[in-house]
Amino acid sequence: MDMEINKKSTAIVVIDLQKGIVAMPTEPYPVNTIVTNAVKLVKAFRSHQLPVFLVHVGMSADFKDGLHPACDQPNQMRVEMPADWMEFVTELEPVKTDFIIHKRQWGAFYGTELDLQLRRRKIETIVLCGISTNIGVESTARFAYEYGYQQIFVEDACGARSKDEHNLSMKTIFPRIGYVRQTADILNSLQ
Repeated sequence: MDMEINKKSTAIVVIDLQKGIVAMPTEPYPVNTIVTNAVKLVKAFRSHQLPVFLVHVGMSADFKDGLHPACDQPNQMRVEMPADWMEFVTELEPVKTDFIIHKRQWGAFYGTELDLQLRRRKIETIVLCGISTNIGVESTARFAYEYGYQQIFVEDACGARSKDEHNLSMKTIFPRIGYVRQTADILNSLQ
């Protein structure tokens, strides 16, 4: 199915491409591929003067190890984070026109001003990419769907801890709530 990007009402939202997250392995694409593709997209959006939202996650100084839900697979990140853990990867090179969203949980909407800033700019469609496909990206996507946004998921600019986790989101969840495309598709649509 063909897809058209309306440059008047589309923004890109990049999830958790920060030093602490990209230090972990990803599948089916290695981190360098995900970052390279996301940077191509961000540069294209900037060149067309379209909004760029860079999202990163971090805990409060007094709440470093996150929530403690009763669950079968507890959070494994109960270690001291390096000082630069939240910093965006160098390749993203945030600029003053980018919107920086600081989140404290999986999704980029809850407890942040992402929805407010998108609506103020009359954004109807978001292009989503980042790490982790089935956690940060999917949690953000589910909120976006419920808030009424149109969505485009950039399959080769996302990654998860396993190929199965990535594919479950890309092949089962995302096609029900938006378009799944490749970096080249988005770049071509912006021409």
